[in-house]
Amino acid sequence: MLVTLLRRYGARYWPSILAVAVFQLATTIATLYLPSLNAQIIDQGVAKGDPGYIWQQGEIMLGVALAQVATAILAVYFGSRTAMAFGRDLRQGVFRRVAAFSSQDVQRFGAPTLITRGTNDVQQVQMVLLMGLNFMVSTPIMCVGGIIMALREDAGLSWLVWVSVGVLFAVVGFLVYLLMPLFRGMQTRIDAINGVLREQIIGIRVVRAFVREEYEEERFADANRALTDVSLKVGRIFVLMFPIIMLLLQVATAAVLYFGGHRVDTGDMQVGSLTAFMQYLLQILMAVMMGTFMAMMIPRASVCADRIGEVLDVEPSMGEPGEPVVPARSEGVLEFRNVSFAYPGAEAPVLSGITFTARPGQTVAIIGSTGSGKSTLLSLVPRLYDVASGEVLLDGVPVNRMPRHEITSRVAMVPQRPYLFSGTIAHNLRFGKEAASDDELWDALTVAQGAEFVRAKARGLESGISQGGTNVSGGQRQRLCIARALVAEPKVYLFDDSFSALDVTTDARLRRALRERTREATVVIVAQRVSTIVDADHILVLDNGKIVDRGTHEELLETSPTYQEIVQSQISAEEAESVAGAGAGTGAGAAGEQA
Repeated sequence: MLVTLLRRYGARYWPSILAVAVFQLATTIATLYLPSLNAQIIDQGVAKGDPGYIWQQGEIMLGVALAQVATAILAVYFGSRTAMAFGRDLRQGVFRRVAAFSSQDVQRFGAPTLITRGTNDVQQVQMVLLMGLNFMVSTPIMCVGGIIMALREDAGLSWLVWVSVGVLFAVVGFLVYLLMPLFRGMQTRIDAINGVLREQIIGIRVVRAFVREEYEEERFADANRALTDVSLKVGRIFVLMFPIIMLLLQVATAAVLYFGGHRVDTGDMQVGSLTAFMQYLLQILMAVMMGTFMAMMIPRASVCADRIGEVLDVEPSMGEPGEPVVPARSEGVLEFRNVSFAYPGAEAPVLSGITFTARPGQTVAIIGSTGSGKSTLLSLVPRLYDVASGEVLLDGVPVNRMPRHEITSRVAMVPQRPYLFSGTIAHNLRFGKEAASDDELWDALTVAQGAEFVRAKARGLESGISQGGTNVSGGQRQRLCIARALVAEPKVYLFDDSFSALDVTTDARLRRALRERTREATVVIVAQRVSTIVDADHILVLDNGKIVDRGTHEELLETSPTYQEIVQSQISAEEAESVAGAGAGTGAGAAGEQA
């Protein structure tokens, strides 16, 4: 997979890679030529006392050294730009694939591991490419060229080269063998620590509310300890690697001096040749050492590439249709035809035989006990999930046959858990309509009952919003999300229990304003409070994933035992709060009168 990723995302940069190869070749040739020049200066200039020859060769040596420096800088420049561009493209590829995932696909991997794969894993592959571009030409040429040049100086010491390189390769191979499983375990433990940390940050209020700081600290400590343990094992191997390599270098140098000294003494070798041979041997071993360092990175990068490939190879379970169909009209007619749905691995379907039609100008409300499938039903409209059987149609066309942009241009959904993005209020409100004017934003905020608290902020629409909207209250977050949907001006509005954080008075004002604003659109509301849906044109009562009753509020009060039970339970709860002095008497009375 590592080779596949390098080929897929690196092919477009072949001119830069070719430039790196050319400059690396020039650098390596210059590096190999310098010891030979040094040997000639010693043997022909110093030994014979010829200053002119020394100056002449010294000027050549200086020119070669400057060329070596220049080509090395250019090689690193092009190599770095290529590696960084490759990493950018690979991260973008992972992001685009994850962005196309359905909720089901995201749950298959989990958010923590997807974050790790798009950041840390990509970085590991990028670093291998960077090292490869810096050493892919110089290392093999340095090894082969160094051996040739060393033998050219003196073939009698060639056995030292073979022994040193052989021992070095054996040591490296053994260390790589030990590191492969450790690197795989390290990436898995990074996933785990990201998961724990992400969960703790998101749920910090719950942790503090239940005084679970010590427990969560221990959870993080366990994950941290597991990552530390495997990192220490990797570190121990690296600690052994460099001393062993340096020991081999020193032993090889001592062997060259010892055996080469005897050959100089017998006249079989000149001092300059001995010096050059020793430099070549060191260059060979240094090249092998750098190749070793890169080889140590390849196992981890290979593991990371496999993990990235797992994401890139997944075909989104809800991709664009092969032959998309665009509705002939854009009215906002929503229709469910005998729809059933089950989550993967579930024992029973969440929804069964759902059939109803919602038309422009109508408000359809859905109510039921917790777990009855209300939110799941709403999620099928914007195609967050695909139905198991039946059809969900929008303006007469099944949503699974419509292009996604056609769905999103017609449907706006306010989820059960409202989410805001880091930026400004205006940035969040323009999420569904980038060209919306400030007047349109204020109009939407007025309908959503959010204009007052936004105006109270020093910067108004340009006030900052933190990630997730944690710097505003739950009710304010809900109203901003409702305003965001209104700015988009869709044909179908989906409100998934979107008024739960609002007080009764604000809820009533908001519903009145919404009726006026959405009178030509289709509105579907999921609600827990009966008071939120009493004015709906049509109410669907869900129980265990099935529509057990339907009608208006008055009709259901007379004919539906399930609806009567829901109404009675809410009246009883409000009365109990009133008796307990919870200060909710007014709201309870209003709900009782409406019921």
